[in-house]
Amino acid sequence: MKLNQNNTGLEAEKLAATFLLNQGLILVAQNYHCRYGEIDLIMQDTKTLVFVEVRLRKNSLFGGAGSSITPQKMQKLILTSQHYLQTQNLNQSSQACRFDAILMDVVDAKSIEWVRNAFDA
Repeated sequence: MKLNQNNTGLEAEKLAATFLLNQGLILVAQNYHCRYGEIDLIMQDTKTLVFVEVRLRKNSLFGGAGSSITPQKMQKLILTSQHYLQTQNLNQSSQACRFDAILMDVVDAKSIEWVRNAFDA
């Protein structure tokens, strides 16, 4: 998630991480960058590695936070996750993975929508 001048993007990511930790997930990495893009949060949910996209959209004029995850963004997330798996020497075919989304319209725990398996690779 890109940060704006008020750092609301960073606040949203911290809130999302705290929310997921409270749900029993374990934080593995934050803001993983490579040439393909960025993954906001990488979490462990029992045996499944979870790549989390955090989306905050205060104005729903052009759709909500979920609609901002375009097919192009999904492709970048998939490529970035594959890069992460390779750099960690994890076998892509044997490591269970999923893509989740945390959607918010305001930076408030009450507004969090957690979409498990938001899309498939």
